[in-house]
Amino acid sequence: MNQPFIKQEKIRFQHVDYAGIVFYPRFLEMLNCLVEDWFEEALERPFSKMHDPRQSRTGQGQTNGIPTVDLKVQFKKAARLGEILTKKLWVKNLGSASILCGFSFEDEQGKTCLEGEVTLVNVAFQENKTDIKAEPFNEEMKEKISDFIKND
Repeated sequence: MNQPFIKQEKIRFQHVDYAGIVFYPRFLEMLNCLVEDWFEEALERPFSKMHDPRQSRTGQGQTNGIPTVDLKVQFKKAARLGEILTKKLWVKNLGSASILCGFSFEDEQGKTCLEGEVTLVNVAFQENKTDIKAEPFNEEMKEKISDFIKND
């Protein structure tokens, strides 16, 4: 079994509501940060290069991205201001242009605060940016992603 991608995050005032617990949309922002960090740190494909016009094939703008096309989340317990969460991401299925990832956020006692699945798709934008279509991952990227496949 391969290891998940793991990051820690401290719950800050910006994350919480009046009751001092994480407001649920902030969890989704934390998930997006986890995906972005995974692409940059583990897959060596930073969003800053994906979304930089100088990095595109035409030099005219963004030509690819990794949008979320499906998201399932179960909130298990509240996370509170000052706590440190351990965020984990792994691959459940790698398609030609898509990745089904599992994720969990755990508190300092190892209790799950939320868990779920997110489906990401590698897409290509046409020059006019109105046409978006799935584009298969190259072999090098598939190999890097495969390092995070966890077989249940």
